[in-house]
Amino acid sequence: MASGETHDRLSRRHRNRRTSTGKRIAPTERDLLWFQKIHEHGPLSSTYLHAFTKHAWRSDKRARDRLTDLFNETDTRHGGAYLDRPWQQFRTFDSRYNDLVYSLTDASRAALKGHDLWHDRAERPASPWTHAYMVACITASIELAALADPVLTYIPQHAILERAGADLRSPVAIENPRSGKIEERDLIPDALFGLEYQQGGERRFRFFLVEADRATEPSRTQVFNRKSHLRTFLQYREYVGRQLYKQHLNLSAALLVLNVTTSPRAEENMLRLVGELSPTGNSYLLFRTAEQFGRYFKPPSIMDELATGPWRRAGWDGLRIDQPA
Repeated sequence: MASGETHDRLSRRHRNRRTSTGKRIAPTERDLLWFQKIHEHGPLSSTYLHAFTKHAWRSDKRARDRLTDLFNETDTRHGGAYLDRPWQQFRTFDSRYNDLVYSLTDASRAALKGHDLWHDRAERPASPWTHAYMVACITASIELAALADPVLTYIPQHAILERAGADLRSPVAIENPRSGKIEERDLIPDALFGLEYQQGGERRFRFFLVEADRATEPSRTQVFNRKSHLRTFLQYREYVGRQLYKQHLNLSAALLVLNVTTSPRAEENMLRLVGELSPTGNSYLLFRTAEQFGRYFKPPSIMDELATGPWRRAGWDGLRIDQPA
Protein backbone atom coordinates (compact mmCIF):
# COMPACT_ATOMS: atom_id res chain seq x y z
CA MET A 1 0.00 0.00 0.00
CA ALA A 2 1.33 3.44 -0.88
CA SER A 3 2.50 5.63 1.98
CA GLY A 4 -0.11 8.28 1.19
CA GLU A 5 -2.86 5.74 1.81
CA THR A 6 -1.53 4.72 5.21
CA HIS A 7 -0.28 8.07 6.55
CA ASP A 8 -1.49 11.65 6.50
CA ARG A 9 0.40 14.65 5.11
CA LEU A 10 2.45 14.89 8.32
CA SER A 11 3.48 11.21 7.98
CA ARG A 12 1.22 10.16 10.85
CA ARG A 13 -0.77 6.94 10.61
CA HIS A 14 -4.44 7.54 9.91
CA ARG A 15 -6.51 7.29 13.05
CA ASN A 16 -9.49 5.65 11.37
CA ARG A 17 -7.79 2.84 9.42
CA ARG A 18 -5.35 0.12 10.38
CA THR A 19 -1.69 0.30 9.38
CA SER A 20 0.22 -2.77 10.55
CA THR A 21 3.98 -2.76 10.96
CA GLY A 22 4.07 -6.56 11.10
CA LYS A 23 4.66 -6.61 14.85
CA ARG A 24 3.48 -9.76 16.66
CA ILE A 25 1.00 -8.96 19.45
CA ALA A 26 -0.03 -11.14 22.40
CA PRO A 27 -2.43 -9.83 25.07
CA THR A 28 -0.81 -8.79 28.36
CA GLU A 29 -2.37 -8.51 31.82
CA ARG A 30 -3.02 -4.82 31.21
CA ASP A 31 -4.54 -5.50 27.78
CA LEU A 32 -6.92 -8.06 29.26
CA LEU A 33 -8.03 -5.57 31.93
CA TRP A 34 -8.74 -3.01 29.19
CA PHE A 35 -10.72 -5.58 27.22
CA GLN A 36 -12.63 -6.49 30.37
CA LYS A 37 -13.60 -2.88 31.12
CA ILE A 38 -14.80 -2.29 27.56
CA HIS A 39 -16.77 -5.55 27.84
CA GLU A 40 -18.37 -4.46 31.11
CA HIS A 41 -19.06 -0.81 30.26
CA GLY A 42 -19.00 -0.35 26.48
CA PRO A 43 -16.74 1.76 24.23
CA LEU A 44 -14.21 3.79 26.23
CA SER A 45 -11.59 6.42 25.43
CA SER A 46 -7.88 6.10 26.08
CA THR A 47 -8.21 8.42 29.10
CA TYR A 48 -10.68 6.08 30.79
CA LEU A 49 -8.73 2.94 29.88
CA HIS A 50 -5.46 4.32 31.22
CA ALA A 51 -7.23 5.38 34.44
CA PHE A 52 -8.20 1.75 35.08
CA THR A 53 -4.56 0.60 34.93
CA LYS A 54 -2.46 3.60 35.97
CA HIS A 55 -1.99 2.18 39.50
CA ALA A 56 0.38 -0.41 37.98
CA TRP A 57 1.35 1.16 34.64
CA ARG A 58 1.76 4.89 35.18
CA SER A 59 2.92 6.18 31.80
CA ASP A 60 0.07 7.71 29.82
CA LYS A 61 2.20 7.80 26.64
CA ARG A 62 3.06 4.12 26.85
CA ALA A 63 -0.60 3.29 27.40
CA ARG A 64 -1.60 5.25 24.28
CA ASP A 65 1.20 3.63 22.28
CA ARG A 66 0.01 0.19 23.37
CA LEU A 67 -3.59 1.02 22.47
CA THR A 68 -2.33 2.13 19.05
CA ASP A 69 -0.65 -1.26 18.57
CA LEU A 70 -3.77 -3.10 19.70
CA PHE A 71 -5.71 -1.26 17.00
CA ASN A 72 -3.19 -1.45 14.15
CA GLU A 73 -1.41 -4.78 14.49
CA THR A 74 -3.20 -7.80 13.04
CA ASP A 75 -0.58 -10.53 13.61
CA THR A 76 -2.03 -11.92 16.85
CA ARG A 77 -2.66 -15.26 18.47
CA HIS A 78 -6.42 -14.69 18.10
CA GLY A 79 -6.48 -13.95 14.38
CA GLY A 80 -6.80 -10.19 14.10
CA ALA A 81 -6.45 -6.79 15.74
CA TYR A 82 -7.65 -6.65 19.32
CA LEU A 83 -9.32 -3.23 19.32
CA ASP A 84 -11.47 -1.16 16.99
CA ARG A 85 -11.87 2.60 16.81
CA PRO A 86 -15.60 3.08 16.14
CA TRP A 87 -16.08 5.21 13.04
CA GLN A 88 -18.79 7.35 14.65
CA GLN A 89 -16.19 9.24 16.71
CA PHE A 90 -14.63 10.67 13.55
CA ARG A 91 -17.81 12.42 12.42
CA THR A 92 -16.70 15.77 13.82
CA PHE A 93 -14.47 18.47 12.42
CA ASP A 94 -11.93 18.34 15.29
CA SER A 95 -11.62 14.56 15.73
CA ARG A 96 -7.83 14.73 15.34
CA TYR A 97 -7.66 16.50 18.73
CA ASN A 98 -10.06 14.21 20.59
CA ASP A 99 -9.22 11.22 22.73
CA LEU A 100 -9.56 8.03 20.72
CA VAL A 101 -12.41 5.72 21.69
CA TYR A 102 -11.96 1.94 21.53
CA SER A 103 -14.29 -1.04 21.28
CA LEU A 104 -13.80 -4.80 21.19
CA THR A 105 -13.18 -7.03 18.17
CA ASP A 106 -13.70 -10.74 17.64
CA ALA A 107 -10.05 -11.23 18.65
CA SER A 108 -10.39 -9.46 22.01
CA ARG A 109 -13.65 -11.28 22.70
CA ALA A 110 -11.84 -14.56 22.04
CA ALA A 111 -9.04 -13.50 24.38
CA LEU A 112 -11.52 -12.75 27.16
CA LYS A 113 -13.27 -16.07 26.68
CA GLY A 114 -9.93 -17.90 26.66
CA HIS A 115 -9.11 -16.40 30.07
CA ASP A 116 -12.62 -17.03 31.52
CA LEU A 117 -13.29 -13.28 31.65
CA TRP A 118 -16.32 -13.20 29.34
CA HIS A 119 -19.80 -12.76 30.86
CA ASP A 120 -22.88 -12.89 28.65
CA ARG A 121 -24.86 -10.84 31.17
CA ALA A 122 -22.33 -7.99 30.96
CA GLU A 123 -23.74 -7.06 27.55
CA ARG A 124 -25.77 -3.84 27.43
CA PRO A 125 -29.00 -3.38 25.45
CA ALA A 126 -28.51 -2.48 21.79
CA SER A 127 -28.69 1.27 21.17
CA PRO A 128 -27.27 3.97 18.89
CA TRP A 129 -23.50 4.29 19.29
CA THR A 130 -23.39 7.74 20.90
CA HIS A 131 -26.00 6.66 23.44
CA ALA A 132 -24.06 3.46 24.23
CA TYR A 133 -20.89 5.51 24.65
CA MET A 134 -22.67 7.88 27.03
CA VAL A 135 -23.84 4.95 29.17
CA ALA A 136 -20.30 3.50 29.19
CA CYS A 137 -18.82 6.80 30.39
CA ILE A 138 -21.44 7.07 33.15
CA THR A 139 -20.81 3.64 34.66
CA ALA A 140 -17.03 3.70 34.07
CA SER A 141 -16.77 7.11 35.78
CA ILE A 142 -18.58 5.76 38.82
CA GLU A 143 -16.41 2.63 38.95
CA LEU A 144 -13.25 4.76 38.72
CA ALA A 145 -14.52 6.94 41.57
CA ALA A 146 -15.14 3.79 43.62
CA LEU A 147 -11.61 2.55 42.93
CA ALA A 148 -10.26 5.81 44.37
CA ASP A 149 -12.39 5.56 47.53
CA PRO A 150 -11.40 2.91 50.11
CA VAL A 151 -14.97 2.85 51.42
CA LEU A 152 -16.51 1.86 48.07
CA THR A 153 -16.54 -1.31 45.98
CA TYR A 154 -18.16 -1.29 42.54
CA ILE A 155 -20.33 -4.31 41.68
CA PRO A 156 -20.67 -4.85 37.90
CA GLN A 157 -23.90 -5.69 36.14
CA HIS A 158 -22.99 -9.27 35.27
CA ALA A 159 -22.26 -10.16 38.92
CA ILE A 160 -25.75 -9.03 39.97
CA LEU A 161 -27.56 -10.74 37.11
CA GLU A 162 -25.58 -13.97 37.36
CA ARG A 163 -26.29 -14.20 41.09
CA ALA A 164 -30.01 -13.70 40.40
CA GLY A 165 -30.08 -15.90 37.30
CA ALA A 166 -31.88 -13.02 35.59
CA ASP A 167 -31.70 -10.81 32.53
CA LEU A 168 -31.76 -7.00 32.56
CA ARG A 169 -35.10 -6.95 30.74
CA SER A 170 -38.22 -7.25 32.89
CA PRO A 171 -41.90 -7.09 31.81
CA VAL A 172 -43.87 -4.55 33.88
CA ALA A 173 -47.63 -4.07 33.78
CA ILE A 174 -48.84 -0.45 33.97
CA GLU A 175 -52.03 1.45 33.30
CA ASN A 176 -52.18 3.24 29.96
CA PRO A 177 -53.12 6.81 31.04
CA ARG A 178 -55.11 7.35 27.81
CA SER A 179 -57.12 4.13 27.62
CA GLY A 180 -57.16 3.15 31.29
CA LYS A 181 -56.23 -0.40 30.29
CA ILE A 182 -53.50 -2.42 31.99
CA GLU A 183 -50.74 -3.08 29.47
CA GLU A 184 -47.49 -4.99 29.87
CA ARG A 185 -44.33 -3.45 28.46
CA ASP A 186 -40.71 -4.53 28.81
CA LEU A 187 -38.63 -2.34 31.09
CA ILE A 188 -35.08 -2.32 29.70
CA PRO A 189 -32.70 -0.06 31.66
CA ASP A 190 -29.48 1.05 29.98
CA ALA A 191 -27.28 -0.46 32.71
CA LEU A 192 -27.21 -1.94 36.20
CA PHE A 193 -24.53 -1.80 38.90
CA GLY A 194 -24.13 -1.82 42.67
CA LEU A 195 -22.01 -0.14 45.33
CA GLU A 196 -20.80 -1.74 48.53
CA TYR A 197 -20.03 0.67 51.40
CA GLN A 198 -17.67 -0.43 54.18
CA GLN A 199 -17.60 1.68 57.31
CA GLY A 200 -16.79 0.75 60.90
CA GLY A 201 -16.71 -2.93 60.08
CA GLU A 202 -20.20 -2.79 58.56
CA ARG A 203 -21.12 -3.52 54.94
CA ARG A 204 -24.03 -1.79 53.26
CA PHE A 205 -25.26 -2.00 49.70
CA ARG A 206 -27.15 0.06 47.17
CA PHE A 207 -27.98 -0.89 43.62
CA PHE A 208 -28.56 1.38 40.64
CA LEU A 209 -30.21 1.35 37.24
CA VAL A 210 -29.09 3.85 34.62
CA GLU A 211 -31.30 5.72 32.16
CA ALA A 212 -29.35 7.91 29.73
CA ASP A 213 -31.28 10.47 27.70
CA ARG A 214 -29.60 12.61 25.05
CA ALA A 215 -32.57 15.01 25.20
CA THR A 216 -34.16 13.07 22.32
CA GLU A 217 -36.79 11.14 24.26
CA PRO A 218 -40.22 12.83 24.53
CA SER A 219 -41.87 13.45 27.88
CA ARG A 220 -45.21 12.16 26.61
CA THR A 221 -46.35 10.51 23.38
CA GLN A 222 -49.66 9.98 21.63
CA VAL A 223 -48.73 6.32 21.10
CA PHE A 224 -48.08 4.36 24.30
CA ASN A 225 -45.95 1.81 22.45
CA ARG A 226 -43.27 4.43 21.97
CA LYS A 227 -40.89 4.94 24.89
CA SER A 228 -41.33 8.24 26.73
CA HIS A 229 -40.40 9.69 30.11
CA LEU A 230 -44.00 9.22 31.25
CA ARG A 231 -44.08 5.52 30.36
CA THR A 232 -40.64 4.92 31.89
CA PHE A 233 -41.51 6.66 35.17
CA LEU A 234 -44.80 4.74 35.39
CA GLN A 235 -42.86 1.50 34.92
CA TYR A 236 -40.38 2.43 37.62
CA ARG A 237 -43.25 3.33 39.95
CA GLU A 238 -44.26 -0.32 39.69
CA TYR A 239 -40.82 -1.94 39.44
CA VAL A 240 -39.06 0.06 42.18
CA GLY A 241 -41.94 1.66 44.07
CA ARG A 242 -43.70 -1.68 44.57
CA GLN A 243 -40.34 -3.45 45.00
CA LEU A 244 -40.81 -5.89 42.12
CA TYR A 245 -37.04 -5.70 41.61
CA LYS A 246 -36.40 -7.59 44.85
CA GLN A 247 -37.74 -10.81 43.36
CA HIS A 248 -36.46 -10.17 39.83
CA LEU A 249 -32.89 -9.33 40.89
CA ASN A 250 -32.86 -11.26 44.19
CA LEU A 251 -31.96 -8.11 46.12
CA SER A 252 -32.85 -6.94 49.61
CA ALA A 253 -31.05 -3.58 49.46
CA ALA A 254 -32.41 -0.36 47.99
CA LEU A 255 -32.54 0.19 44.22
CA LEU A 256 -32.23 3.71 42.79
CA VAL A 257 -32.58 4.93 39.20
CA LEU A 258 -29.95 7.35 37.86
CA ASN A 259 -31.42 9.50 35.09
CA VAL A 260 -28.74 11.38 33.13
CA THR A 261 -29.73 13.84 30.45
CA THR A 262 -27.74 16.31 28.35
CA SER A 263 -29.93 19.36 28.84
CA PRO A 264 -30.80 21.31 32.02
CA ARG A 265 -34.18 22.03 30.50
CA ALA A 266 -34.83 18.30 29.96
CA GLU A 267 -33.81 17.63 33.57
CA GLU A 268 -36.28 20.25 34.83
CA ASN A 269 -39.05 18.78 32.67
CA MET A 270 -38.40 15.28 34.02
CA LEU A 271 -38.38 16.49 37.62
CA ARG A 272 -41.66 18.33 37.01
CA LEU A 273 -43.23 15.20 35.51
CA VAL A 274 -42.12 13.06 38.47
CA GLY A 275 -43.62 15.68 40.78
CA GLU A 276 -46.96 15.33 38.96
CA LEU A 277 -46.88 11.54 39.26
CA SER A 278 -45.71 11.60 42.90
CA PRO A 279 -47.11 14.75 44.60
CA THR A 280 -45.53 13.74 47.94
CA GLY A 281 -42.11 13.32 46.31
CA ASN A 282 -40.03 10.47 44.94
CA SER A 283 -36.88 9.20 46.66
CA TYR A 284 -35.62 6.64 44.14
CA LEU A 285 -35.61 8.58 40.85
CA LEU A 286 -32.39 10.64 40.72
CA PHE A 287 -31.45 13.24 38.10
CA ARG A 288 -28.33 14.94 36.74
CA THR A 289 -27.34 16.78 33.58
CA ALA A 290 -24.19 15.85 31.64
CA GLU A 291 -23.89 18.51 28.94
CA GLN A 292 -20.71 16.77 27.66
CA PHE A 293 -23.01 14.52 25.60
CA GLY A 294 -24.94 17.29 23.95
CA ARG A 295 -25.23 18.19 20.31
CA TYR A 296 -21.53 18.08 19.39
CA PHE A 297 -19.54 14.91 19.99
CA LYS A 298 -16.40 15.10 22.09
CA PRO A 299 -15.13 12.32 24.37
CA PRO A 300 -15.55 13.67 27.92
CA SER A 301 -13.12 13.68 30.79
CA ILE A 302 -13.81 11.23 33.61
CA MET A 303 -16.98 12.41 35.35
CA ASP A 304 -16.11 11.98 39.05
CA GLU A 305 -18.98 14.28 39.94
CA LEU A 306 -21.47 11.51 39.14
CA ALA A 307 -20.27 9.74 42.30
CA THR A 308 -19.15 12.66 44.44
CA GLY A 309 -21.76 15.28 43.59
CA PRO A 310 -25.45 15.56 44.50
CA TRP A 311 -28.24 14.07 42.40
CA ARG A 312 -31.58 15.87 42.39
CA ARG A 313 -34.86 14.29 43.48
CA ALA A 314 -38.46 15.50 43.22
CA GLY A 315 -39.64 16.58 46.66
CA TRP A 316 -36.53 15.20 48.42
CA ASP A 317 -33.10 16.53 49.26
CA GLY A 318 -30.25 15.81 46.90
CA LEU A 319 -28.29 12.58 47.31
CA ARG A 320 -24.62 11.66 46.85
CA ILE A 321 -24.31 8.05 45.81
CA ASP A 322 -20.76 7.70 47.24
CA GLN A 323 -22.15 8.12 50.74
CA PRO A 324 -24.10 5.37 52.56
CA ALA A 325 -27.60 6.14 53.70
